[in-house]
Amino acid sequence: MSRKIEITTNEKTYFIEALKNGIRLNGRQFNEMRTPSNIFLSKDEYGYIELEWGLTKISCRVSSFIRKPFEDRPFEGIFNINCEINSMASKQFENGKNSDEEVLISRIIEKSIRRSNSLDLESLCIISGEKVWSITVDLNFLNFDGNFIDIGCFGVMLALSHFKKPDITIINGGKDIIIHDINEREPQPLSILHIPICLTYSFYNTSQNVEENIKGESDEDAIYLLDCDYKEDLLKDGSIIITLNKNREIIQLSKNGGIPIDVNILLDLSLNSIKFVNELTDLIKTLIKDHEQQRFTELNLKLLQVGADR
Repeated sequence: MSRKIEITTNEKTYFIEALKNGIRLNGRQFNEMRTPSNIFLSKDEYGYIELEWGLTKISCRVSSFIRKPFEDRPFEGIFNINCEINSMASKQFENGKNSDEEVLISRIIEKSIRRSNSLDLESLCIISGEKVWSITVDLNFLNFDGNFIDIGCFGVMLALSHFKKPDITIINGGKDIIIHDINEREPQPLSILHIPICLTYSFYNTSQNVEENIKGESDEDAIYLLDCDYKEDLLKDGSIIITLNKNREIIQLSKNGGIPIDVNILLDLSLNSIKFVNELTDLIKTLIKDHEQQRFTELNLKLLQVGADR
């Protein structure tokens, strides 16, 4: 973050008093998240999507090419995420500078997908030790209204589910590879074993006793909010990112400083997150299914089926 945005004392006091009275300034409940909207899946380019999460907007593009694998992992393909946040998203960000937010977002999302084996890297292997598919995700934030990580993880998984790599033919005993055009052969989808979903909870200390807060002796005055917006993000005293899948597996817990969190609160947050994980996972599957059905109808692909009347 290149430019620090200042919040006045009156704004902060008003915000904290509203939380004490059970009021969230954006009208949502404490445990309520925004719904993804205006979701665009490209019909001409596999792996390109745009979506809005409240006022936060992103675009995501997946690309692939063939390269030599890493020497210590000859049977696995390569997966990378490139994250870019510029001044178009918010004036607090700077163009052409790799900020801490970009590094944090890329690492958390990449760790959620790669280390949990969400994307089957072994299925990207073409010839062991010689040729594999390299999958790259370019994540661009077009507008910022808080909660980059949750919308980024959702967008990356939606783009990976939408992406299809070209079909190939191996000739000359593996020395040469023919990459077929998508109009020549139907491209192949990626092998996705499960869909990880990141949920970010922001914590706010409403106690006036700073010493108790630092020592971690007061937990009852802490209030948590799910899916914070721009102003809530600036005023938070700490946050925790919980990554789960529909199988109720906790993939990742990430807490970078801030006020301490009681273990019982952490368990409650994890259990409450299951409902949102199921909803977002079902939404991704529904979007992909509807998109495939729409493309099948518009391009009249029924004629290519075996036994179709031509």
